[in-house]
Amino acid sequence: MSRHQSSDALLEIKNAYYIGNYQFCITEAQNANINDSDVKLEIDSYLYRSYIALQRYTIVRNELKANCHPYLEPLKLLVDYYLAQDKNVIVQKMDDILSKDVKTSSNLLFITAAIIYYHELNYESALQILHQGDNLECSALSLQIYLKMDRIDLARKELKNMQDKDEDAILTQLSQAWVNIAMGGEKLDDAFYIFQEIIDKHGSTPLLLNGQAVCFIHQEKFEEAESALQQSISKDSDNSDSLINLIVLSRLSGKPQEVAKRYLTHIQDSHKSHTYVKEYSVKESEFDKLVLQYSCA
Repeated sequence: MSRHQSSDALLEIKNAYYIGNYQFCITEAQNANINDSDVKLEIDSYLYRSYIALQRYTIVRNELKANCHPYLEPLKLLVDYYLAQDKNVIVQKMDDILSKDVKTSSNLLFITAAIIYYHELNYESALQILHQGDNLECSALSLQIYLKMDRIDLARKELKNMQDKDEDAILTQLSQAWVNIAMGGEKLDDAFYIFQEIIDKHGSTPLLLNGQAVCFIHQEKFEEAESALQQSISKDSDNSDSLINLIVLSRLSGKPQEVAKRYLTHIQDSHKSHTYVKEYSVKESEFDKLVLQYSCA
């Protein structure tokens, strides 16, 4: 395969990963006949990241255990984090790695570290390490964290930086849609059409369908949101975003409480380490303490 063909193959694999088409990403990565060792290594990273996204941790652990290139080492640590009972041990390992010379580190390490810190709700550390990176994915993840922190102003600045680098890239388009959703109002239609354009070109995925569903929920178009989320669930019954949005939609649309509770139980069982589950558990514990406090008063 020529250098140009290798670059095209890598771009297709990256785009599949970014829109959440993980099985397609895996298939294309496995079938890619790449001569360039650096490109092959990067393709392998998206292969394993797709397996991780599908929670097929054992495959990644087994394949990277015996002969792991240093570039892929962060993915071993990410799998260890997801599987660990005591996640603090893995966080400490990541801290130790990052305490060394980060100038020689890779964007993959920065992204992996940021994902771990994000799950730990340590947004400051996640942003600090992402700012060491120099690619669009580091910027896109920073933007998502800013939105999580309700800092739309900083998210818009990050988006502008991404647009200056490559305004046509899928990550830039997705980031534009996320910012539009955060801004609300007329921007919700703009966000919807960005997702739709990507769907028309690359096919629907749970990530894209959830994006459209969130637009509908903000516009109180609950039937349309339900349709998009059911399509998403049919593609991946354990998708965390779909389950969270179905919880929200069930409550907003006035469905019986057991419907939302069913989705909540589902995500608690299938995504124990998810940020939503952690935050819900904290709030539930705080509520129980308040109830106990007033019942004793």
